[in-house]
Amino acid sequence: MNNQPITHLARTGSLNPARFLGRTGIYVALIFWAIICLFPLYWTATTSIKSREAVLQGPKYVPWVDFQPDQMGWFPLLYEPGQQANFLRHFQNTLVVSLLAALLAVVLGSLAAFGLSRFQYRYGPYDNTQIRNFFLAQLILPPAAIALPVLLMFVNLGLKDTREGLILIYTVMNLPIVIWIMFDQFNSIPTELEQAAQVDGSSIWGAFLRIVLPVAAPGLVAAYILTVVLSWNEYFIALVLASANAVTLPFLIAGQVSSQGIKWWTMAALTMAAVAPLAVIGIVLERYIVKGLTAGSVK
Repeated sequence: MNNQPITHLARTGSLNPARFLGRTGIYVALIFWAIICLFPLYWTATTSIKSREAVLQGPKYVPWVDFQPDQMGWFPLLYEPGQQANFLRHFQNTLVVSLLAALLAVVLGSLAAFGLSRFQYRYGPYDNTQIRNFFLAQLILPPAAIALPVLLMFVNLGLKDTREGLILIYTVMNLPIVIWIMFDQFNSIPTELEQAAQVDGSSIWGAFLRIVLPVAAPGLVAAYILTVVLSWNEYFIALVLASANAVTLPFLIAGQVSSQGIKWWTMAALTMAAVAPLAVIGIVLERYIVKGLTAGSVK
């Protein structure tokens, strides 16, 4: 009688030392990797509350222990009206450009991905696989390769230093990622759902809008957030196409480097202010991001 619970526990493996050590090793490795990933963010946060002397004297990581916190980095953003207005202008440009570019990319990319997932195309030697690979190959092209042609084209079209110009170029740059995510998402949805809707009298567009898109919502959210992040952090194209009216936050952060030196404290404060909205979005919508990015990986 007394050996039965022990035998049951041994059979289920709850007292298996090898399993316990394996799980412990996994958790230790994950914690170690999380520390590595979060340490640059922590370093930036502590730098934003250091004085000039603490920054220049070398690494100091713990507030009130090896350095006294100072508001020098945050002072322009909190107390100087001119700097506040400048930051808000850059923040507004970044917010509008990122949200609208991501929305446009998700709309166009979802339509393209649905077409590649549900219909068969052939243009000469190119079929669906080659077309999809063509879109993915655009990610290999560095932004520097298209900077000059895009600049000349936007100057002729009157789109240089405008939000509209940045929205268009960011939409084109992020389309391959959206198509890649949504193609796997649509492939994981059974076609029988659309066929049943069409039997009930729905059109292809009706089945797509009322049946497919709600099921693919996690992928849409993941593609949208990822596109927002990429547009939010993009610097090189914004540097080429924007100069005064459409400047974004990365442009402002890089502006802390001058011939007089680098304002590490101000740069760190601006970085934290720019990263905070993305961090909140990532934490709140984490499950949708993971579910959308892993759609179709397990059959």
